[in-house]
Amino acid sequence: MSRTLLPTIKDLPSHAGIRSTLPPASCVWPLEKGSADSRLRDDEMLQQALIDPYPADDWRWPKRPVIFISDTHADAEAFEASLVASGGVQLNDTPGQGRFKLTKQGKKAEFIIGGDCLDKGPSNLQMLRSLKRLYDLGARVTLLAGNHDLRLMMGLLAMQQKRHTGNEHLFARMGKKVIPLFREVFDSWPERNWLKGVPDADTCRSLLLPADDWFERFPAHAEGILTEAGVARELKKMRSKASSFERHCLNAGMDIRTVYAVAQHCQRLFLHPKGEFYWFFKKMQLVRRTGSFLFLHAGLDDVMSRDIAERGLKKVNKRFRKALHKDLFSFYYSSLANTFRTKYRAADLPLSDAGVQQIHGCGVRALVHGHINRTRGQRLALRQGLLHVEADITLDRNSRRQEGLRGVGCGATIIDPGRHIIGISNDYPFAKVFRPAPLNPAR
Repeated sequence: MSRTLLPTIKDLPSHAGIRSTLPPASCVWPLEKGSADSRLRDDEMLQQALIDPYPADDWRWPKRPVIFISDTHADAEAFEASLVASGGVQLNDTPGQGRFKLTKQGKKAEFIIGGDCLDKGPSNLQMLRSLKRLYDLGARVTLLAGNHDLRLMMGLLAMQQKRHTGNEHLFARMGKKVIPLFREVFDSWPERNWLKGVPDADTCRSLLLPADDWFERFPAHAEGILTEAGVARELKKMRSKASSFERHCLNAGMDIRTVYAVAQHCQRLFLHPKGEFYWFFKKMQLVRRTGSFLFLHAGLDDVMSRDIAERGLKKVNKRFRKALHKDLFSFYYSSLANTFRTKYRAADLPLSDAGVQQIHGCGVRALVHGHINRTRGQRLALRQGLLHVEADITLDRNSRRQEGLRGVGCGATIIDPGRHIIGISNDYPFAKVFRPAPLNPAR
């Protein structure tokens, strides 16, 4: 065990004592069962597959530390605790969220926020304000697109568009996890006359939820874009979300007219150039690469692997930004969106050996991503022989309660120029350290 690889943490006695919740030492990154392709028969094969294909000198490491934090899901306290755990910020002595400053380490580092900043709660707006604070301090920040974040954007955009089969379900598709955000917005502007000029309940319902015959129209509209399994999965998901959305809103103390009014206000906050959170979607990128590491929210498929290898990341990110303002349906079910949605299920677009060869061929050795939450810290996994660093460590307290985890989540994944990866989480007793190296140095 070692303490030397851990970042220097600078919390203050007047705060919660973040240091005391984190692992005091590091260990060699343990390999877990179930993290490899089924074709790998045992742990030794997993270890060999992780380490052997590319010797240590084949990896290209970033010139500055990269701090990766993903899936904060509107828990500002967990986000700021994770920034402290990374060694990148120090809390100010005055208690309160958004009160932190960059450390010497933080001024050198790049912070990559891996998406899913929103939904679930308890503090959507403060989460965004804390992230904005990081920008305002002059930190190097890259914000990646997450599926929850973009579902909000698409739901708000769909309200502004003429309704058709491809977009009329997108508001309800946000589901119950967006309701805490709407409730926060409602509570944050108590002086507003929310229902002034708002249509009656039936009209609001018809503007926000898909029509009854949408479920018959959707398969034909999706033909050629979604697989048969994908269509079936989407219909099942939407039947559940559309039928329960209004009930979940009522449980949160908002009727359908209030939800419509709050959503209109969210349009001004997020989509209007003068809105407080207009910067959030404007700054988003789909992918980021530094050295041998590709950062994204979820994963790859063959089409995106080819596009990244042949076109480069600059063009891919540009295409992503353009697609957001075209046909929302075609975008959300495309390879671009698969990058922030896939869990490598049968209904997802496939990653095959050919796609892995493409991405390996352009020098990428590992994907660093969130989206698949883990309850014992970060995990190394292989998919078709491509190394994935799974870095969604269940930060938000609502998910933690559901997973049986205690307290506020805290941790970060650090890609260190010293040629190692560090996974820090308060749900694992040691910081995990991975160094690419030959399995048998004498060979």
